[in-house]
Amino acid sequence: MYRFALRPWWLLSHLLVVALVVLMVNLGFWQLRRLDERRTANALVLERGEAALVPLDELVPADAGTEVGTSLAFRRATATGTYAVEDEVLVRNRTLEQQPGYWVLTPLVTGPDEAVVVNRGWVPLPIGDSGVPLIDAPPPAGVVTVTGLVAASQERGSFGPTDPEGGELEVLSRADVARLDQQVDEALAPVVLQLEAQDPASGAALPTVLPPPTLSEGSHQSYAVQWFIFSTIAVVGYPLVLRRTARNRALGDGSDRIGTPSALEAVPAGHPDAAR
Repeated sequence: MYRFALRPWWLLSHLLVVALVVLMVNLGFWQLRRLDERRTANALVLERGEAALVPLDELVPADAGTEVGTSLAFRRATATGTYAVEDEVLVRNRTLEQQPGYWVLTPLVTGPDEAVVVNRGWVPLPIGDSGVPLIDAPPPAGVVTVTGLVAASQERGSFGPTDPEGGELEVLSRADVARLDQQVDEALAPVVLQLEAQDPASGAALPTVLPPPTLSEGSHQSYAVQWFIFSTIAVVGYPLVLRRTARNRALGDGSDRIGTPSALEAVPAGHPDAAR
């Protein structure tokens, strides 16, 4: 009854369905792994956010490399100094509430030959922007105490724009402390301090302070459920297709068309057309 299922076309169909089921099941488990990673990251953010507020120079060793930023990310720290406005740069292609704009990075000189990059927040992209925008977002003058989240220096991955290696840049592609260090007289700490508050406060409307990290779990769980549902439909539905096709052939249709009713099925017994 099911010998038709051994024909080459049907064998190819079996392999395709099996491959799709394996793929969909793996995609479902991949989404569950992503969900677990997101939950772990959220727990880390909460744990580090609840840690004691400490001065940045106590948190970051003087001889630390840029890799320290990852291990200290989301810790809250303070730094006191004066802003070096002349060394301020922008980071392009940054959005806030789906609006394009820039990050404003301003070095805060904390001591002799020492400074830390402060991400003061976001400014909008001017209409018709064709270069470096004029930003009316001055930082407070004089000595300032900044409280914020520690963030790692950003590095270029396998893809993405590359900043020129030489010269003094006004706009960067990312918050790259090592690149900014090339054009700042002071030695920069290997992290970025994302501003939450500062004393005295800035009187300017801009930049907009960046929001804290979101702790959403995203759509990973719902995506995983969808992939498992699709897998179940394939596992249950394909045998039903084979059964229907076999029944059609047994009733004399002789067709391998999936799910096509035979002529005897199409006209019920007792129907006026059944006698024709």
